[in-house]
Amino acid sequence: MSEIKTISPREAAKLLESNPQAVLIDVRSTMEYMFVGHPKGAVSIPWIDEPHWKVDPEFSTHVRQLMLGGVACEEDCAPIILICRSGKRSLEAGRKLIEDGFREVYNVEGGFEGPLDEEHHRSSVAGWRFEGLPWEQC
Repeated sequence: MSEIKTISPREAAKLLESNPQAVLIDVRSTMEYMFVGHPKGAVSIPWIDEPHWKVDPEFSTHVRQLMLGGVACEEDCAPIILICRSGKRSLEAGRKLIEDGFREVYNVEGGFEGPLDEEHHRSSVAGWRFEGLPWEQC
């Protein structure tokens, strides 16, 4: 069985740049994706979302639909890079993808906003935004 590979935001950006098949999936809620912002080019597939705030039992199916038109791959799978706010939900979602047969799954360490600092602010210690990587808001 494959394992989730943890990579830094900069490593994720380099992987996306060097491999046009790689896909960046933002697993945060729809509201976070839209209003907090998201990496440019990221696709939103929430792991947990409103109105019930429960794990989406169809998460892997949604990812499979995005990747390869729903066909499972045996070898040479496109890399899947997962990102959330701080790297915790994306790690859980990545474990589910590995369990469901995906082979090349990456988790962005620190996520989009990174951990809280001493003042309880995000994006000031680590994460995609902290690194100054391209992002946008709706």
